[in-house]
Amino acid sequence: MAWSYYIYYRVNAGQTAACGAAVQKLLAAVRAATGVQGRVLKKRNEPLLWMEIYEHVADESGFEWALAEAVAGSGINALLQAGSARHTECFAE
Repeated sequence: MAWSYYIYYRVNAGQTAACGAAVQKLLAAVRAATGVQGRVLKKRNEPLLWMEIYEHVADESGFEWALAEAVAGSGINALLQAGSARHTECFAE
């Protein structure tokens, strides 16, 4: 079974440019490690609410390990709103 990962979080208003760069670094690292190409969306009327989407993930444990490594390497957590965190939801067809 293949899974789709939806990861959402709130970005610090003063860090949107830095967070954009961190997300691109994160997406590239995940793709290099897993072959899964992610994308990022921003919520309409709430531009600080961002969502990463990774689809067709067959190897859950390998993907989650690679994602954790990419998150740590990107520094994205330091760019989120105070009190905010990354939230992950997984769905399958």
